[in-house]
Amino acid sequence: MTLRSKRATGGGRPPAAAVVVAVLGILVFFVLPLTGLIQRVPWGQFVHDLTDPSVRPALRLSLVCSLSATAISIVVGVPIAWVLARTESHGKALVRALATLPLVLPPVVGGIALLAALGRRGVFGQYLYRWFDIQLPFTTWGAIVAETFVAMPFLIITVDGALRALDTRFEDAAATLGASRWTVLRRVTLPAIGPSLAAGAVLTWARAIGEFGATITFAGNLKGVTQTMPLAVYITREADQGAALSLSLVLLAVSIVVLVVVGSRVIGSRAGRLAT
Repeated sequence: MTLRSKRATGGGRPPAAAVVVAVLGILVFFVLPLTGLIQRVPWGQFVHDLTDPSVRPALRLSLVCSLSATAISIVVGVPIAWVLARTESHGKALVRALATLPLVLPPVVGGIALLAALGRRGVFGQYLYRWFDIQLPFTTWGAIVAETFVAMPFLIITVDGALRALDTRFEDAAATLGASRWTVLRRVTLPAIGPSLAAGAVLTWARAIGEFGATITFAGNLKGVTQTMPLAVYITREADQGAALSLSLVLLAVSIVVLVVVGSRVIGSRAGRLAT
């Protein structure tokens, strides 16, 4: 039996002790909190909580900001991933570290950094305000910038990994036939990494719609302007814990759907590569 067939049939299974620890860990750290949330949701007023006029602006704003952040991440993140995957230079490690820094940086610290850079008196923000009368903090665009800052690394990492794993023979063939680098990217590379790009975009959107720390620090918590769903949950909890639980359940459902879709997409693409 080959190594590939062993992997396909589940060879090298973990010992029983590891399985027990894994099951206990999943139950304690993942299943129990989610079960507690679902059990405490006031189902009798669930629909009323979601259709409350005070909730609709947060829902709308969350969709607008998260989708805008995802679009910006695709436009900016794909070229960054392309450069990281296809260039060799001494400074590439530093660029990769900077591009993925928001993954490990506390979101509140990220918000403070954005204020220091793009605030009205920030290093660059003062010139935006002085020359173009543009102020990002405490505006909807400020919320979009904050969500883009924390979410874009998910797309960069996903696309970077897909580009590294991609067979470059088709790209070389297109280049040999006279296609420019941008044409190769648009007609060959992007279609080839399409599933990974879609998965990265979905992960980016999920991270953006759930962003809290950087948003409230950089953009504030202004109703109808910067108050997204996570911020609404935080504020609602002070006055109505039941409504906060209902809103939390919506975000939980979105996260689960995203992970299921991305997981099936990744597993399916890997299975297809193994079959070939």
